[in-house]
Amino acid sequence: MLHQIRTTAARAEDTLLADVIGAVALMVTLIGALCLPVMI
Repeated sequence: MLHQIRTTAARAEDTLLADVIGAVALMVTLIGALCLPVMI
């Protein structure tokens, strides 16, 4: 299983950074949306 993850990461190395940035942006948006009602 670890070999498959490494192989997939090596194949998708050029898009891996963009995917990580997108995942972080989604998490920030989710946390912001959940905290927004508390602030208002």
